[in-house]
Amino acid sequence: MSWLLPLALAVPLAGSVLLTLLPRRTGDRAAAWLGVALSAATFGVVLGAAGAFDRTRPQQVQLETDLPWVPAFGMRFHLGVDGVSLPFLVLTALLVLCCCVYTVRVRPVAGRVKALTALVLLLELGMLGTFMALDLLLFFLFFEVVLVPMWFVIAWWGDPQDRAGRTTAATTFILYTLAGSALMLAGFLLVGAQAGTLDLVELASRSGEGLTPRVQLLAALAIVGGLSVKVPLWPLHTWLPDAHAKAPTVGSVLLAGVLLKMGSYGLVRVALPVVPDGVARIAPWLAGLAVVGIVYGSLACLAQRDLKRLVAYSSVGHMGFVVLGVATVTPVGVNGSIYAGLAHGVITGLLFFLAGAIKDRHGTTELAALGGGLYARLPRLGALLAFACVASLGLPGLAGFWGEMLSLAGAFRPSEVLQRPYSLVLMAVAGAGAVLTAAYLLMVVRRVCQGRDEIGARLPVLGDVTGHEVTAWGPLVALTLVLGVWPGLVLTMTDPAVQALLGGGG
Repeated sequence: MSWLLPLALAVPLAGSVLLTLLPRRTGDRAAAWLGVALSAATFGVVLGAAGAFDRTRPQQVQLETDLPWVPAFGMRFHLGVDGVSLPFLVLTALLVLCCCVYTVRVRPVAGRVKALTALVLLLELGMLGTFMALDLLLFFLFFEVVLVPMWFVIAWWGDPQDRAGRTTAATTFILYTLAGSALMLAGFLLVGAQAGTLDLVELASRSGEGLTPRVQLLAALAIVGGLSVKVPLWPLHTWLPDAHAKAPTVGSVLLAGVLLKMGSYGLVRVALPVVPDGVARIAPWLAGLAVVGIVYGSLACLAQRDLKRLVAYSSVGHMGFVVLGVATVTPVGVNGSIYAGLAHGVITGLLFFLAGAIKDRHGTTELAALGGGLYARLPRLGALLAFACVASLGLPGLAGFWGEMLSLAGAFRPSEVLQRPYSLVLMAVAGAGAVLTAAYLLMVVRRVCQGRDEIGARLPVLGDVTGHEVTAWGPLVALTLVLGVWPGLVLTMTDPAVQALLGGGG
């Protein structure tokens, strides 16, 4: 039994409690630095877990903690990681650390940094726990832990100019997610009642044995439907744009970078191995909705007038590629789904940091108000925005390329769950969506970065990227490059684990 994973949960939990109990006179700067120390400690524990992980057998669950918890309900405190979950643990801990570093100097207008940092650490607890949990009910509990903290982050620290709007966005987010979670829980309970166990390792080893075709179909509909709200899959995405547009910078970064991945991770970790026949029966519909989301998200982005809303709608399209990879039910497609999810977390997290920096300097993210000339006005910020945009459109050599390419490759040669002509049509439409993605992101570069600077002297704050911002964003820039030129860093871990989850083949 390893205590590394429980320790990675205990540090942010203890930190959140500690910050809550600190006296009111505690200054914002002290609270922010304490958040940095605690998130850095958590990141160190996660890196320790990564170092202890045996990369020669990534298909096996490692660093397990398995203790009785609620015997009456068959619940166990069962934690562990494999080649699929470990990259998401590292991404989560890194993004939280970047957010805490960012908050040291760039504090929200609403203040109350102590409370915000406590909520961010509580979010980290739920996010890390979701990627570690190997019991269905434990997975559900960690999945739900993030809801209330994120509501407060959006409603209390969101857009200072629209208090009613940010409260509405936060409430819409929590209501949608609660409805999806209730549906997912129904699927979990149905599986547990029929299989006699809630243990994910045992359920995956059975690969649906002991579950009738009808139960598998009903459970798959409930589980996939519930998780699709969090992804979000079109047309269940309508909570997302307002949540991003009204959230503070750190809220948007964590929402896009990690919370959406909890949904797609659940599709791979729970749905595919536990109810494989049920997923196979709904895969054509899942793939079709994913491709509609790809095109819809791109078209919506072309119509946006606000940078944050544009990046939010881009997530609908990018997560469509993630779901398409899962729906192919092939090792290539599922690996592409995981890689695309990780790349999206890194790149879109960086984009939301940059959008927040633009709003801090200009007081708005309206494209018309921003005008052009960012290269001339703030050259380093303009260069970083252009870099993040070309990474997001999937330029070869950067992180966004490999996941989308592998998802499309999975659609080109799908498993028997998708008829080949149908999957080829989906691949072609998704490819057209990728072209539209390039169109709207290059439009951002043209409208915001290029052209003549006509507003520079009127900026209330006129300063280019600071050293502190470089410290907060630098790891994401580096990862975008590393994941672009060295895909094997992730794929050598995920592929054996994906093969095992799919039953050894595709």
